[in-house]
Amino acid sequence: MKTCIIYKEDDGWYVGHIREYPDYESQGTTLEELKRNLLEIYNDIKEGLVPDAKPSKIFELVV
Repeated sequence: MKTCIIYKEDDGWYVGHIREYPDYESQGTTLEELKRNLLEIYNDIKEGLVPDAKPSKIFELVV
């Protein structure tokens, strides 16, 4: 599977979410830690441990 992580740097932290699940943010002191944390959230969603999680629909616009 391939997806995008949206993130920003904020006071020494990397804060982000998986593109399809913007309601579920995480943070890390490194990008690698952020990636691990978001992967854990993604796995929890896929295993049904977050029953209300619904993916956002993505529409790509070329300008």
